[in-house]
Amino acid sequence: MHDSAPHAAAPVPVFAGRRFRVSYDGLAADNRYSDDGRHVHYAISWQEADGATVVHVDDFGNGRSLAWFTANDGSFHRMQGTLQALA
Repeated sequence: MHDSAPHAAAPVPVFAGRRFRVSYDGLAADNRYSDDGRHVHYAISWQEADGATVVHVDDFGNGRSLAWFTANDGSFHRMQGTLQALA
């Protein structure tokens, strides 16, 4: 059976096209999120110039961010912080 009724476009996520501050103990970062409405899950990773690596996952439904950080000395850290919308 084929449904020929038009489908409504998916709503654009609350964070689309906006900036949010991620705050952990002693650390804060401002992130800007794509406004294309197609990218709705964010797992962000990067490597610092000193070799440290960071991965964080933003949970907008609960207003928190989870992060995993490996320092250049090899120590590993897990962090949980808040997400706050910026104007």
